Amino acid sequence: MNEVKKVVLAYSGGLDTSIIIPWLIENYHCEVIAVTANIGQGDEELEGLEEKALKSGASQFILEDVRKEFVVDYIFPMIKSGAVYEGKYLLGSSLARPLIAMHQVRVAEREGADALAHGCTGKGNDQVRFELTYKAMNPKLRIIAPWREWNIRSREEAIEYAKKHNVPIAQTTKKIFSHDTNLWHRSSEGGILEDPWAEAPEDLFAITKLPEKAPDQPEVIELEFEKGVPVGLNGERLDPLELMLRVNALGAKHGIGIVDMVENRLVGMKSRGVYETPGGTILYAGHREIESLVLDARTLHFKEIVSTIYAELIYYGLWFSQLRMALDGFIEKTQEQCTGKVRLKLYKGNVMVLGRSSPYSLYREDYATFGRDEVYDQKDAKGFINCFGLPIQVQALLRMEGLKRPNSAPPQSKRD
Repeated sequence: MNEVKKVVLAYSGGLDTSIIIPWLIENYHCEVIAVTANIGQGDEELEGLEEKALKSGASQFILEDVRKEFVVDYIFPMIKSGAVYEGKYLLGSSLARPLIAMHQVRVAEREGADALAHGCTGKGNDQVRFELTYKAMNPKLRIIAPWREWNIRSREEAIEYAKKHNVPIAQTTKKIFSHDTNLWHRSSEGGILEDPWAEAPEDLFAITKLPEKAPDQPEVIELEFEKGVPVGLNGERLDPLELMLRVNALGAKHGIGIVDMVENRLVGMKSRGVYETPGGTILYAGHREIESLVLDARTLHFKEIVSTIYAELIYYGLWFSQLRMALDGFIEKTQEQCTGKVRLKLYKGNVMVLGRSSPYSLYREDYATFGRDEVYDQKDAKGFINCFGLPIQVQALLRMEGLKRPNSAPPQSKRD
């Protein structure tokens, strides 16, 4: 191995990053600093991490609380964008990686490290997300990706390595799911989920109740948005982090936000993931309703195209790309009047819209009414339809009359 003196490792305390500490020391003979970002994975996952990291050989353990930053600078911009990957995935893991990697780079610069390391496999998307952020923040730092270097080729072998090096882990060969949890979602992969026909076991779900076990009584809530950003719940204005926590609790209680999907990874293969995004599903539903009131048709339809592109940029690890930042300019413009309230009914996995209002609403009841009105002359529709349908009419005439019509012959040349 080329000489490396000090490595900053993105440390979660899971199976992969747990064995990376002794592996780096053993193979690179370097100092390892373990960095964990608190992005809302919960006290249970954070408890004991420092002791575990130090026992595994790390020289330091650094915990950074980035929860509010995650909500304000990452989640809220994504809500405003409307980004959804392949129609289902609300991008929980994808969105968190650039934030974690950015803080990892900052620690490396502060501590005088010369390398960065992560625990992503060579088959997944996360390696791209981490490393593109490293390159965007400080391309001079060396990148070490153990899964692309070592001889460990499965989670079973990783568990064996941990046992040999006395690294405490929670995984077993019988319960071998890979989870990722943050304020926005929880993802589950691996194990029986690698069979796309197999049903996800009930004990897989740690955040959200299964819809059939959710309360039998629906719950009505009211969300308030200002310029596309959620600011209030049930008439109470809340701090961004508190709002996210409360909406998450409501969604989880009512079985909302469970997605089981086969997705197309950036690296070219398909994978199956099960996602729990309770609060995010509610916030997306509310935001869409406000946009339906305040955006004209062309802007709304074009924003749907932008939302798809934005989702791909996040999924592909291009959060710090020039294009993503440029699209933010368009998105911010669309959100200038995205202010209002929406009432939603939560019931057994469903988010049902009851009503929406905005001071900037383009909806006019006097225009939309089917009753008698004085602002729209329905006779005008005839001329509009004639003009709008002219290309269709001409095509139909061509089909009915054929190519040989009067005055359809080409002009003869002068030489003839």
